[in-house]
Amino acid sequence: MPSTVHSDHAPKAIGPYAQAIRAGSLVFTSGQLGIDPATGKLCDGVENQAHAAMRNLGAILAAAGTDYAHILKTTVFLTDLGNFAAVNAVYASYFGDAFPARSCFQVSALPMGGLVEIECVAEV
Repeated sequence: MPSTVHSDHAPKAIGPYAQAIRAGSLVFTSGQLGIDPATGKLCDGVENQAHAAMRNLGAILAAAGTDYAHILKTTVFLTDLGNFAAVNAVYASYFGDAFPARSCFQVSALPMGGLVEIECVAEV
C-alpha cells in the first residue's frame, strides 16, 4: 500500500499534493521549488533556488529512509535554459561519481515565479 512521506525540513505543499509517495521500495517526490522552508519564500537567484530545491529533496528523501545516492531518475524544470550550466553545476555537487538518469525541460512558468523545480524517483 503506498504511503505519504512528509518532512518538516522541506516546504509544505503549496497545493493538493504530497511531498512524496513511497510505494514498495520506491519514493516518488513532487517537484521541489527553491523555497526556503524556514520562510516559505523563494530564495534569490537561480543558483540559490537550485541548492534549496536539492536540499528540500534531500530532506524528503531522508524522511523516506533514503538519500541522494539512491536517486534513480530526476526531472529538472527551468524557466530559462540559459540557466542550464549554473543549475547543472549546483545539481552535480549533490552527487558523487554516479549520476542518476535525468531529463531537463524549459517551461513557460513555475509556481510562485520559481526559476527551477526538481523532482525525483529514488530507491529505499
